[in-house]
Parts: sequence; structure tokens; C-alpha cells
Amino acid sequence: MAEKHKQTGSESRTRSNVEKRQMTEPAKKSEGSGRGGPGKKLSEYGRQLSEKQKVKLMYGLREGQFERFFGVASRMAGVTGENLLTLLERRLDNVIYRLKMATSRAQARQMVVHGHVLVNGKCVDKPSYIVEIGDEVALKARTIELAAFMENVVNKRMNVSMKMPDWLELQKKDYKGIIQRLPLRSDITSPIEEYLIVELYSK
Repeated sequence: MAEKHKQTGSESRTRSNVEKRQMTEPAKKSEGSGRGGPGKKLSEYGRQLSEKQKVKLMYGLREGQFERFFGVASRMAGVTGENLLTLLERRLDNVIYRLKMATSRAQARQMVVHGHVLVNGKCVDKPSYIVEIGDEVALKARTIELAAFMENVVNKRMNVSMKMPDWLELQKKDYKGIIQRLPLRSDITSPIEEYLIVELYSK
């Protein structure tokens, strides 16, 4: 009997301790539940992170690459978010895509990496190469000789009715383009809220 009373007393103390902890932990519990809910701070952070991920995916960048571009953009004169987007537009792989020489930026990146692209007559195999005003971007002669590739990829893409960005000039017959001016924020028609990315990195 004594043992039974001892166990009951222990159980009573345990319940008492649990109740005390529950009384002192409501704020912590609330914080935990808010972490998964539609809290204002979480929602704003989620939007910022989502926008960054969207732009990373759009231009095919890894985290480190994206951070380096943001760092360059933040040191430039002007609006950081706009600087970031216009820098990304000037990447060589994006220029190949914009000139309709590839069906996607990923494909354009592979074309650059495998040495199919010339800038001012010299082979450039870095997709992150930043073009300047007056640069001439073209496909190599040996690439143009790849009949199946040209017919199924390049020519097919070039024949798609899609407006060429005003900052680029395509010389379709020679498979080359000229950088007429630097891109402006208004040249980018994709729905991007770059200010969210700036806010994310400002924290």
C-alpha cells in the first residue's frame, strides 16, 4: 500500500510539473505555431525568398553566382535591383537565348561551354561573360556546318514569331548579333519584383 501511495504521489508531482511548464510556455508554443502559419514576417520573407529563387531559376544560376552578381549590382550607381537584372541580361548565355540561337538559356549555356560561340571573333566559353556595347556575338563556322543542329534548333527557333529585344540587333543570315546598347529595366518583360530581392539581402 505504501508503495502504491508513493507512486501516486510521484504521478501527482509529475502532473504538477507538466502543468507548470505548460503555464510558462504559451509564448513559445505560439511562436512555433506561427512559424508555419501566415505570419506577416514569414509571409514577407517567403515572398522575398521566392522571388530570388525565381530569378535564379530563370537565368540558371547557382547560389554563389547569384550572390556575386548581386554584389556587383549593389556597388554600381543607380538602383540595385535594376542593376542586377540588366547585368543578368548581359550574360553571354542569355544573349544567345535572346538572339533566338537557342531554345532555352540552359541550351545556350551548353553552346557557350562547348565552344560554339564567338565574341568579336574570339571563342568565349564562359556563360557568365558580360557583353558590352558594340560587341558582336556569333556562332562558329563549324557550328553552322552542323546541318541537323542548325535546322532543328537554331533555324527553327529563329523562325518563331517573337520580338527581339531593342538592345540587340540580329543579322539572321550570318547567325550573329550586335549589342546596340545596354539593356534597360523596361526591356525585361518577365514579371519580376526585384525590390523583394534587394530587401532580402538588406537584412
